[in-house]
Amino acid sequence: MVTVNMSLPASMKDWVEAQTESGRYASASDYIRYLIRQDQERNEKITAMQHFVDEGLNSGVSSRSSEELFAAALAR
Repeated sequence: MVTVNMSLPASMKDWVEAQTESGRYASASDYIRYLIRQDQERNEKITAMQHFVDEGLNSGVSSRSSEELFAAALAR
């Protein structure tokens, strides 16, 4: 593993320490790794949604009515 040093304002440092003291995380590093994993997952979801939007925009105009599309979405 690589070591990264960072500076935080006192209020953020206090927050990280409180998360560690709560017992949910073994260390500040565990908490920071958790936050990074959450951000990575969020970005993956955003990328997937952007891909779906692009697919939809590139697929052209549908001949199906909005009622048909809504029914199909509900059926899924």
